[in-house]
Amino acid sequence: MPSPAPHRLLRALPVPTGRRALDLLPALADALAGRSATAWHPHAEDAPPHPALRTGEALAPGEDDPSDPTAFVVATSGSTGTPKGALLSAGALRASADATARRLTGPAAAAGREQWVLALPAHHVAGLQVLLRSVRAGTEPVVVDAPGGFDPAAFAAATAAATAGRLLTSLVPTQLVRLLDAGAEATAALTAFSAVLVGAAATPAPLLARARAAGVRVVTTYGASETCGGCVYDGRPLDGVDAALEEDGRLTLTGPVVARGYRGAPAHPSFRTARGGARTFRTDDAAALTRDADGPLVRVTGRLDDLITTGGLKVAPALVEDALAHAPGVAEVVVVGVPDPEWGERVVAAVVPLPGTAPALEELRRSVRARVAAHAAPRQLLLLDALPLRGPGKPDRAALRALATGTAPR
Repeated sequence: MPSPAPHRLLRALPVPTGRRALDLLPALADALAGRSATAWHPHAEDAPPHPALRTGEALAPGEDDPSDPTAFVVATSGSTGTPKGALLSAGALRASADATARRLTGPAAAAGREQWVLALPAHHVAGLQVLLRSVRAGTEPVVVDAPGGFDPAAFAAATAAATAGRLLTSLVPTQLVRLLDAGAEATAALTAFSAVLVGAAATPAPLLARARAAGVRVVTTYGASETCGGCVYDGRPLDGVDAALEEDGRLTLTGPVVARGYRGAPAHPSFRTARGGARTFRTDDAAALTRDADGPLVRVTGRLDDLITTGGLKVAPALVEDALAHAPGVAEVVVVGVPDPEWGERVVAAVVPLPGTAPALEELRRSVRARVAAHAAPRQLLLLDALPLRGPGKPDRAALRALATGTAPR
């Protein structure tokens, strides 16, 4: 009796910055087509792969399938400090790329008339997807070449270098803020896009309104590494993706874009197989969900473990952040809870003020009392030059809690 075939190796894929990222396109094309001899773990070129993902070792039973091989093991953003590796199959990534093309470009995608501009690190799922979607569309992306970090002038130059009639890009909210603040040239570059996807963190309503008033066609996205990136656009799941809520308000996502599990834990309880074989991912986010003739409409209200209990009452940080984003002088804001001897937890607002302003705590409390509830009003204010971030544009809430309690490393 023949012995079973050995499982494929997981190999590290160092991802360079700038235009050298285009050198990866042949390997990405093979992986997307399911013909790569190995699975890849993309990581930043200047940082080693995380040891928890065990690159150089074979994929374990349940982590691969010859009929739909695992193409990439993408690290999650690691809010607990230890990232997990989402096992993304070639089929899931093709389903994601095709559903995105149908939502954003329609028939133009098949004709190869779309072109992506890469402005995100390509070792994170959102940036990697820009490259994979380009491969699927048969067009070469344009890379924002800014070695020192995101630069609005470099973004405008990359946009000007694009040649297709339909341009697409993916940004995080902080990048959108910087582009709008950079002046007429950067704003004009934004208006050249058929769609500007904005995700990784919630996009404040005032920022959306400002961008759309400037003529920018913003599409808000929600998703995770475990769903091949964004799979809910402007609150509507992509074709083939369904959204539901569990009893505690936890959002679940089901469809062909869902990962087959985690590296080292393919049977992790965050995943299950639904009827008909479709995969379901149990997110860590709470949401409100309505349905109409067009299907489910999702409004994410924040991570379940970010809920604040103050004075015995629950506070959803996303609702407070939305209220504070409308307050005078607020450019960016994140709300966290920290231990408090009187209230159990106190609500803390971390604010990046608009230039030349210094919002006061009592002003911000009035805004929250008027829009949310009195018990949700912040009791502490941190005025910061910039929000600490982890991953591509996600606020680092742990770092903010450390700042609020005075335990941040000096």
